[in-house]
Amino acid sequence: MPKSGCILLLFLFGWVSCLPAQTVTPIVGVDTTDTRLTVELQDIPVARSLPEPSKVVWWAAAIPGYGQILNGKYWKLPIVYAGFLGCYYAVKLNSNRYISYKSGYLDITDTDNTTNSYLNLLPPGRTIESYGGTSAYTGLLKSGMEKSRYYRDLTVIVSVAFYGLSIIDAFVDAHLADFDISPELSMQLRPLIQRESPSLFNNSSAYTYGLTGRVKF
Repeated sequence: MPKSGCILLLFLFGWVSCLPAQTVTPIVGVDTTDTRLTVELQDIPVARSLPEPSKVVWWAAAIPGYGQILNGKYWKLPIVYAGFLGCYYAVKLNSNRYISYKSGYLDITDTDNTTNSYLNLLPPGRTIESYGGTSAYTGLLKSGMEKSRYYRDLTVIVSVAFYGLSIIDAFVDAHLADFDISPELSMQLRPLIQRESPSLFNNSSAYTYGLTGRVKF
């Protein structure tokens, strides 16, 4: 090898050895499993769907008690259905009594001797004569017919009123669904006695009486 080539190789070797060493920095990835980067579902407020009053009224009118179900007032269902069952029983009882008394009154006042349903209204061991005869017994049948008809009509009115009340209750609950009744709400009323400072035209001190109020949200 020529002398000039050896000198060139030594120069290149010395220049490479003098270069600064470079360090390789590893790439650090983002830990996606970090709980600080995740949002828990329970921390997100969920908007509660509110019932529509018009829809609740129509369903409450079509199916008694369904308006309370739409409002989430399930504890009112036993009250609603117990009230309807009571009204149904009262209407049916008074209707049957009215039919029985009416049939007996018509049979005892007609001229057909084969129609004697009024005898079925006699208590065991009693006869028509024990009531004072046919005329007195006829008066009792007529009175029973009129009373049973009155109570039948009254129970029908009560049933209709209870039906309307159940619709109104569902309608009011639907309107008050977003009404805040939390214990955070409070109102305080306190008496106020304030002494006024003397003025230029009035040297005497006077007192002002009043009432102060504070509402807490």
